[in-house]
Amino acid sequence: MKKNDRAMSAELEGETVHVFDKPANVRRVLALLYAACALLLLADFVLHRHIDHPLESLPGFYAVYGFLGCVSLVLVAKELRRLVKRPENYYDG
Repeated sequence: MKKNDRAMSAELEGETVHVFDKPANVRRVLALLYAACALLLLADFVLHRHIDHPLESLPGFYAVYGFLGCVSLVLVAKELRRLVKRPENYYDG
């Protein structure tokens, strides 16, 4: 059964069909996201920025910096989970 068929069968059965149940809508949103990222990266080459640190003059610096920041937050959270995790039966009487 195709994804579109599932959405159509859900409509026929009376279930609510949400916006992102249709793969075409998901593709549109992803295309818009990729286009926005590409435009912002291109704007980085054109727009003048007032920099405080020499690394900020590199094109795409903020994108790389943000990506590395998010990855490091996830890795730190995974390690922190080991430190503060409670046993599985903690709330059992």
